[in-house]
Parts: sequence; structure tokens; C-alpha cells
Amino acid sequence: MSYPMPPLTPATTTPTTPMPPATPTLPQQDTPAEQAARAAQLTATQAVYQWTTDVPTLPGVPLATAVPKNDEPTIAWFVILIGVGLGIVRNALAVKLGGVDKGELDSPRAAYEAALAECDAIEASTAKIAAEHGVHSGGNIFERIVGDVENAVAAAERDAHIALLTGYKERIEALMKIDEAMGLGSRTPRSIEAYRALFATLPVPGISYMFQDDSEFARLRVQGPNCMLIAAVGDALPANFGLSAAQYAAVVNGDTLAAALADGRLFILDYQPLEVLDPGTYGSLAKYAWQPIALFAVPPGGSSLVPVAIQCGQDPADWPIFTPSPAADKLWGWEMAKFVVQVADGNSHELFAHLARTHLVIEAFAVATHRNLAEVHPIWALLVPHFEGTLFINDQAATSLIAAGGPIDHIFAGTITSSQLAAVDARLAFDFYANMLPADLAERGVGVDSALAEYPYRDDALLVWNTIHEWARQYVDLYYASDADVTGDTELARWAMCLAGEAKIKGFGAILSRKQLAEICTMVMFTASAQHAAVNFPQKDIMAFAPAITGAGWQAAPSGQRGHDKPDWLAMMPPMALALEQLNVLELLGSVHYRPLGDYRSNAFPYPTWFQDPRVTGAEGPLAWFQAALTGVEAEIVARNAERMQPYPYLQPSLIPTSINI
Repeated sequence: MSYPMPPLTPATTTPTTPMPPATPTLPQQDTPAEQAARAAQLTATQAVYQWTTDVPTLPGVPLATAVPKNDEPTIAWFVILIGVGLGIVRNALAVKLGGVDKGELDSPRAAYEAALAECDAIEASTAKIAAEHGVHSGGNIFERIVGDVENAVAAAERDAHIALLTGYKERIEALMKIDEAMGLGSRTPRSIEAYRALFATLPVPGISYMFQDDSEFARLRVQGPNCMLIAAVGDALPANFGLSAAQYAAVVNGDTLAAALADGRLFILDYQPLEVLDPGTYGSLAKYAWQPIALFAVPPGGSSLVPVAIQCGQDPADWPIFTPSPAADKLWGWEMAKFVVQVADGNSHELFAHLARTHLVIEAFAVATHRNLAEVHPIWALLVPHFEGTLFINDQAATSLIAAGGPIDHIFAGTITSSQLAAVDARLAFDFYANMLPADLAERGVGVDSALAEYPYRDDALLVWNTIHEWARQYVDLYYASDADVTGDTELARWAMCLAGEAKIKGFGAILSRKQLAEICTMVMFTASAQHAAVNFPQKDIMAFAPAITGAGWQAAPSGQRGHDKPDWLAMMPPMALALEQLNVLELLGSVHYRPLGDYRSNAFPYPTWFQDPRVTGAEGPLAWFQAALTGVEAEIVARNAERMQPYPYLQPSLIPTSINI
């Protein structure tokens, strides 16, 4: 199959996406005529950005009724996505060709070879478009602007190219499907090596060689994909967790349960919220969902976690305690218990921490901002770049990722309906102020003064949070001379009412001070950038390898620790075809880095710089401060990673996109 090659005929155009003015104003500062113009613009925008709570896959969640044209992806984004996608498709086709050669798949080799030729044609056509649009990379983190251009192109030509790229994206998605590959692995003994072999042309993740180590299992609690769940135990273990003092002492040398409790050195994961999942099926295969409890400790004089015990369910009468053991008759039972935790963690991560608490929360702010803040409002100018791509990518998730027959339905433990409702419940229960980073760390008892000294997510996130907060404070203070300016801002008041009402953001209310407004802006910007980066990008490095973290168990959890072997453990893991689907989806989601934090650009070709107010952009302005501060944060995290047992790169500003665009 051939693909059209676009002509290289540059032209010029003017961006159509709204841009902030050189002098943003508050509504109370405007003349009656200017206020009327604001109102007219908002009325027009409200006709485009509308609410619905009737998206079938996420019922009850306030979302946009449609994706406005200004929220569609840029050519630069498509070029990155297609490049990543082609690498994944070529890998999957290599695996499928291997399955044909082994007699596991009935499809003819010629079909897969033709698909590889399609990939070459798509790549060539996309490269032509990229060249015409001057897509490039290079420079430091603030000069490296993916999608920067040398020449503008006509709007009609841009639309034609977007249509081509959209078609390529859809074809790549079709080529990623695994429906015809269910025989993969049927003639190959189940092994970790066989799962590694699914990375036929892609680099094999390092986690595949480390995930069985107990130290790695503990490390994932503080720098893995879902490292926002670990919490201090408090004064006593939960009543439904059946660990004895003797069991604890046998695991943590030179320590006692009483001393660990008194010192605040015990930390816990409790997956009880996953009880809302109804176990699903895939074809004739049953899937298993669990709600384990896992205990970790910081040993006396230590700084990092060690695993202590796992209970594979909530009722100790049904689920005995498993503890680390090198004994041959207990070893594989312990590995199976760790797998139970990792399945629960995969569900908690994807449905709660990722989808509900970043994607869906930020969509509410995006729609509310467009509907209630005029395009001359300074807070509109501050926040809108942090919403780029979010409505589009959320629409994609709602219609394919978390839909019946989609990857969540295939890979994860619950029926698709129960998985959808779990995400809905988590989004509607999200408390805005309680989830601000400092408050969340304090509530979980894992702040910088806790016994948990080694917590890379916390330490790096606080660096980024504090930097964003100072940027927000300086910016807010430019436009609001006093708290009275905040309370007198009628658009801001309607924005807050919308967020508390139509948008269903729990805990939101009236905004009464500059300090509060800066904190709100910090939370929105942090969630859309750093928090999403922390939950999204580990998907490639850690979750793409199914034995490390996956969405479902495929055999029942053990009822006791003794008497299990390696085949019992391997039998809990997903079929090879679903492991390949997991690889495809999470490799894609974890590989697209578009526009780093601190790089503010319009999303309209030719992507001019966003802020126009010289008070913001000047050498002594807050934007220059923010960009310089992010460079300092980058250097500090790089230095920290050089000293860590395992690096934690996900909160380096150069690797944090400005918005949720994947």
C-alpha cells in the first residue's frame, strides 16, 4: 500500500487559536465596552466548550461534549506519536512472524511482511510532512521545542496533513491489535525469557532482570508508577492484618514489631478500594482481582523500605500471612504473593492514580476555564497551555482505551463495567485541597521528617511543586494587587462556582486571597505536568513488561505459602498475546514526550511563544525566573540520581511535558 507524499510548498498563515494579549486584565478593571466584549467572547466559547455527564464509558463524570478544533493535536505531536508507534508495530510484527515460524499463528507471513512495508510508507510520508513543518529537536530543555518551525504553511495544507497523520495513527492502532495472535506462546514453554522475547526489536526493560528481587519490589513503592499509595502505619497494625510479633521479628533482624511501631518505621499498602471490581473474563479464561495488604519496614538505622509481609485479601481468616523466605517450600509462594500485590497495584495505578486523578480531573479544569475565564484574563493565559491535548487524549481513552473490547477490558482484572465505575468513583471522590502534594504527604505520614528517608518521588516532586508554586505566586501578584482584587474578580468567582458545581471537584469553593489562588494554580499546573509525568512515563520502563506489573491474575491466589513451584507462579501471568498487547499500549503511552515544562507555546502553527505581556516575559519577569529555576531543579535531580541505587528520572523538568497530551 502506498501513501501520499505531501508537496513541499510552504506558504504563510496566521494562527487561529486564541492568544493572550500583551496586557491581560481583570473584569473589574475593564470599561463597560470591554466588559461587554468579554461577555460576548465567553458566550461564543461556551457554545463550543460544553459539559456532559453522559459519556457511556465514564457515566457521571463531567467531560467535554466534543473536542473543539483548537484542542486537536498539532502536526509536531502526530510526528512524535507516529514515530513511536511505528517502532512498536514493527516489534509486534517481528513477534508475530516468529509465531508463524513456530506454527503458533495461522496468518501467512506475507500478511505481516506487507504490514512492514506499510510501516515504511507511513514513515516516509510522515518524514515529508515533518520536513515541511521544520519539526526538530536540540538545544537545552527550554530551547528544544518539539514542533518549532522555520516556515508557516497554509491552513488548508495543514488540515490536509493532519488528516493524513490521523489516518496513519489509526492504521498504526489497527496494526497493534492482537486479536489474531492468541496462539502466541502455545508451542513455547512459559518462562520469563519468553516474555522478554516479546521485545524482539525494542530494548528489553531492565526491570525484567530485577523485578523478582525483594529490594526492587520495595523500591517500586517509592519510585514506581504508583508511588503515591504508601502510607505510615500509625500506632497499630490494621485489625484485619494478621501479622504476629514473632513473624515480624523473624523477617527484620534485630527489630521488634513494638519498636518499629513506636519509631514510625512501618509502612503499608492497602488495596481495599479495589473491592469494587467484579472479576472479568477473556474468552473462556477467568481473570482474578485481589485486594491485598502489604507491609514494609525501615529497619533500625536504615533509610529504605524492606518487604515484611503480604496478606492476599482483606479477611485474615481466609488469607494467611506470607513473608519473605529463601526456603525452597516457601520461595514460590512468596513470589506469588508479590505478584498479587503487583496486579492490585496495576489496577490502582491505572484506574485511580492515572486516569481518575490526572486525566479526568484536569479535563474538568480545562472546560471550566474556557467557559468562565475570558481570553484576556491572566489566569486563562496561565492555565490554558497546561490543557493542550487533554480533551483529545481523554476522548481517545474514553472511546477506545477504557471501552468494551479495548486494552483495559483485555488486560485488567475487572469486568469493563466495574473498571469504568471504579475510575468514575475515584474521580468524583478526588478532594482537590487534600490531594495537594504537601497535604497528601502529610496525610499519609510520609513527609520529609518521617522515617522513610528514601522516597525519590516525594523529594523530587517537592522540588518541582515548590518551583511551580513560586512561579504561580509571582504571576498572580503581577495582576492582583491585593486580596480584594481576588474577591472582586467576577469571572474568577464564576470559575470557582463552576468547578465546585458542574465540574464536581470535591472540596472546591470560593477563592478569597492571592495566596489561595496561587496554591490553586500550582495544583492545576503540577497535576497536569509533573503528577501526570510521574504516573505516565514509568509505564514504558516498568509496566510494559507484564511479569513485573500487570492488570489481572490468570490463576487463583495461593491459600498458603508452602508447596508451590515456579510453574505455579508463571501460570498467574497473562497469556503471551495479552502481554504483547500490554507492551504495545504502555510502550506507546510512556514514550511520547511533547513540549517540556517551562516551554510555553501556542498550539497553533507556527507555534509562537505564548505569553505576550512583557511583565511576564522580560528578563526580570516570573517566566525567566521559572525557566532558570527549572534548570536548577534538573541539575539537582540529575545529581540525586547519580547517587541513588536506581535513578528516578520521571520528574526531571526536561522529561515533564507541560500538559497531559498522551
